[in-house]
Amino acid sequence: MPAPVLSGPQYLREGLKLVLSPGLRLFVLLPLMINLVLFVGLIYLAGHQFSLWVDTLMPSLPDWLSFLSYILWPIFVVLVVLMVFFTFTMLANVIAAPFNGFLAEKVEVVVRGTDDFPAFSWGELIEMIPRTLAREMRKLGYFLPRAIGLFILSFIPVVNIIAAPLWLLFGVWMMAIQYIDYPADNHKLGWNEMLAWLREKRWQSMSFGGIVYLVLLIPVVNILMMPAAVAGATLFWVRERGAENLVPQRTTS
Repeated sequence: MPAPVLSGPQYLREGLKLVLSPGLRLFVLLPLMINLVLFVGLIYLAGHQFSLWVDTLMPSLPDWLSFLSYILWPIFVVLVVLMVFFTFTMLANVIAAPFNGFLAEKVEVVVRGTDDFPAFSWGELIEMIPRTLAREMRKLGYFLPRAIGLFILSFIPVVNIIAAPLWLLFGVWMMAIQYIDYPADNHKLGWNEMLAWLREKRWQSMSFGGIVYLVLLIPVVNILMMPAAVAGATLFWVRERGAENLVPQRTTS
């Protein structure tokens, strides 16, 4: 087992190998197509509005401090990039949530070598939609108040300089929550219990969230890396939680 701070890249790398394997490709194609359409649309919008968003967030400086604009402008460019990235990631995961939950199931079957989950059926996938969407709404309920607070902070002169690094740290934590929640939800681990468990695994969680955050910032690559992150998070769950606790609780209707 690698050191906690180094475990994230290994989980993601192994997750990528898994989703590219013949047995799992089928469960990756549809989410990939959804993410591709959403990504193209959001990039088109950002390309037309990017400068306006940066100018809106940039504080107004008196003439004698105008030289600081050359220092602040890159900071606020990064801030806008982070906000666009967050928007894409959250929307893509809400739309693809049922498929990601099902992918997490199938990855766990491959990793453990035993299939304790119900056999695939479109009916089962449809039944997962209300539960997985409800869980995504719970994530949004956790994310939005904190994101709004950071967004407001972005408009406060001087203080808003720390907005970008705070967005980065919050983003890393949210990436761990976003993806590790899929296998946790498959095992009916409650929201608060899942957060408490991630806090116990803080360094491992931040390591995994950090590498996912980094690769998802890369255009085009991020589309493939989303299902890889689901697979990597499932590996995280299996190995960090321990096989003795992994008794699936979901039953067929």
